[in-house]
This record gives sequence, structure tokens and C-alpha cells, in this order.
Amino acid sequence: MSFDDMDVDSIWMDGEFVDWDEAEIHVLTHGLHYGTGVFEGVRCYDTADGPAIFRWEEHLQRLYDSAKPYDIDIPFEPDELTEATVELIRREGLDSCYIRPIVFYGYDMLGLHPGDCPERVAIAAWPWGAYLGEDALENGIDVMISSWRKHASSQIPTNSKTTGAYVNSVLASLEATDNDYREALILNKEGNVAEGPGENLFLIRDGEIYTTGLSESILDGITRRSVIEIARDLGYTVHDQATISRGELYTADELFFTGTAAEVTPIRSVDDTQIGAGTKGPVTDDIQSAFFNIVENQPAEYDDWFYPVER
Repeated sequence: MSFDDMDVDSIWMDGEFVDWDEAEIHVLTHGLHYGTGVFEGVRCYDTADGPAIFRWEEHLQRLYDSAKPYDIDIPFEPDELTEATVELIRREGLDSCYIRPIVFYGYDMLGLHPGDCPERVAIAAWPWGAYLGEDALENGIDVMISSWRKHASSQIPTNSKTTGAYVNSVLASLEATDNDYREALILNKEGNVAEGPGENLFLIRDGEIYTTGLSESILDGITRRSVIEIARDLGYTVHDQATISRGELYTADELFFTGTAAEVTPIRSVDDTQIGAGTKGPVTDDIQSAFFNIVENQPAEYDDWFYPVER
């Protein structure tokens, strides 16, 4: 869905609410030229207790942590960004939405070193359904192994959600789409599995769950963390620091992606090789059902995962 088709009117920018069409930056903004920015993707769900932001504190902490390697001093306290986000959702009358906070070096000069470029901050929110499609949640998606490798943490910090670094993901996504696949899987420099362009990967073998470890050049996904906890609560054995070879993908019983946008999406084939029965597997279904039950009903045992949006 295009932004032009959405009924959203405002964006919070540098401490004030501005009209959506007036949230502009200068063409010589440092972050535009050099990718010197960090961001988050967060969902607000319409739960049984009303709109609530999913794992907001964790996302906010990661935003501040992402800024550290780039010497970006976010000029607002966490509670100020929280207040701005909640008020934005209220203003737009959104029951569920996707939230995009972004922090970047602004306009002053264009040397590689940002110098005195100001730190700019913006928060937008808009309605957004299933990222890979409603059908994907039920029937799974076809993916390919990208020819592009994931950058290593010795090159660009992989534990930061850096705007410029996502060109790696853009290349993989473009390649997958151009070859008629719904999504890509990216290997790291050692040739082992890293993650998807915007998702973490989970593999099921003999009833146990494996997900690539942080040392495999992945982002420490908030949904990944949530699914690990959910799976363990359901009684599954989870290996959360696994190394997964490319060959293991083709012989897996089940595979699925997790992410704020992707939520819990089954993978039915890799490089045209059918995974399991070629449908959503029983373990994936169990975890996916539990995940959506949590975000829809906000059960008491997971209450601390939600930040309520009071009307």
C-alpha cells in the first residue's frame, strides 16, 4: 500500500508535530549521503485491552544502543520519545500500526566525518498489515539464497540498525524479487546462514529449534528474542546461538522467519527445494499461534511486553 493511500496526517519531528507532507530535510543532509542514521521498526497491536506497543522499551533501548558506535547523541530522553510516540498514535486514531523512529545526522557540511551536523529525530506511524502478505502467514513463502553476503561486524556493526547498512538487504531483496522469489536468505562471510534482509531465521529439526547466533552477523531481533521465550515456554528446546550451514536449510523439517514486519512467517521452499511437507509445519504453527494469541489478547504472563496507548 502506498503512503498516498493511507489516512495519516502528521509526523513527530525534532520535538514537534508537523504535517505529513511537510516533514522534509535538506538534499545535502549528511545521513542521506552517507547513511549515518539509525532506526527502529515497532508494531502497535490492537489487543483485547486496547492499543499497545509491542516491546517498546526493548526497541527504544536498541535505538539508543545503535546510535553509540556512530557518536550520535540522541537529543531527547527515552521518556520524551515515548510520549511523542503515544501522542502520535492518539492523534492519528490508530488502533494498530507500524512505528518508525529514525535518528540521523542532518544538514551542516558534507565531509565524511559528521562534524557539527545536528542530530535529527523523527517518528512516523501508519497502518500496516502482514509484511510478506496474509497468505504467507498461512501457506509460507519461497526464498532463495542471495549471492550477496552479509557484512561482518568488523566492517559495520551488525548489532546496530544502521540506515546505510541496509543497502545490503536492499540488494538481496531486489535479487530475490527479480528472480520471482518472495524473499532472500543471506549467508555471512564464512558461508553460513546469517538472516533474511529484514528477518531472523529459525530452523526445526527433530522437534528442536535452532536460530543463528549473534556471532553469525545477525541483528539481535526483538521478535527473535520473543519467539525464543515463547518456544521455551511451550516446552521446546531452543538452540539460540546456532551455526547453520547452507546445506542444513534444504534438509530442515521446518523453517520460518521472524521480525517486527514479518512477525512469524513460514518458509516453504529454499532455492526451489521443498522444506518438509511444503506447508506450514506443526512446530511453526504452534509458535505462530502462540505469538498471535499474545499480541491479540495480551495475557497476564506477557503483560510487560506491552506499552499501553491510553485514549
